[in-house]
Amino acid sequence: MAAFVESLLDRFHERTPIRAGSLIVTVFGDAIVPRGGVLSLSSLHEIMRAFRISDTLVRTALSRLVSEGWFERWKVGRNSYYQLTAQGQEAFAQATQRIYADPPQTWHGSFDLLLRDNGQDRGTLRAELSEAGYGALGPDLLIAPAGSSVGREGILRLSASPADLPTARRLAERAWPLESIEGRYRRFVDTYAGTLQALESGARFSSLDALLVRILLIHDYRRAVLKDPLLPQELLPTPWAGAAARTLCGTIYKTLLPAAEQWIDSHAQNDQGPLPPVDQDFQQRFAAIQPLTKSQAS
Repeated sequence: MAAFVESLLDRFHERTPIRAGSLIVTVFGDAIVPRGGVLSLSSLHEIMRAFRISDTLVRTALSRLVSEGWFERWKVGRNSYYQLTAQGQEAFAQATQRIYADPPQTWHGSFDLLLRDNGQDRGTLRAELSEAGYGALGPDLLIAPAGSSVGREGILRLSASPADLPTARRLAERAWPLESIEGRYRRFVDTYAGTLQALESGARFSSLDALLVRILLIHDYRRAVLKDPLLPQELLPTPWAGAAARTLCGTIYKTLLPAAEQWIDSHAQNDQGPLPPVDQDFQQRFAAIQPLTKSQAS
């Protein structure tokens, strides 16, 4: 195993407790759903052992994920197979757009304001709208750049244009925890900067190495980007660590992708045999980012 991969695994295992279930969801969402969504338990064990996660911990995590409605399981002979349920697929589909698609590039100069009806549950509403990218200016007033598609009964929807760009940025700083979000991105960059340096210097890696780094990369990037409202660039501090994190993530991801897919082609099985080719949407991941031209897959 390449030294830069060992280093990432060491850092992963420094976190306690190890959340095997969350990593399994990343494996399926990133690598298996684009190839039909079904994976054998034996194939999953092979991947998770490479992450230094025991078969026992994997079975325990899968049992919990099945009971919570994230996965469904069936057997063919002595073999077990898993796939995300409709609930699990929907959750990762929403995350997929935020992780892999290009962020918004322009802002049209106005905000959507939502005023909560007193009859609604404040905590539930704020949680739902926060997931949709809204920030809070007060207990009952939420804000997002104009263009949101959120629609809900019992909400008064307004439009407002700030006097100037500095005012707009102050609103953004008040409504969203940008400093905390940027801290997550900085930690991501600190973790994976050495990986990019290793690849740029021509470090050799196996197809399994490539798959492991690819999954860890998305697993960690997801933790940052899903907290980010993905505001237009005009509303963000300059420089913004999220831009560097995205470029770093996309460059490493696309550099390792061919080798990682080669491992899946050769080793991963579903209930019909080898996994099918990736779907069409898969080709659009990090579309605007170019991989490194030098590849040292072995």
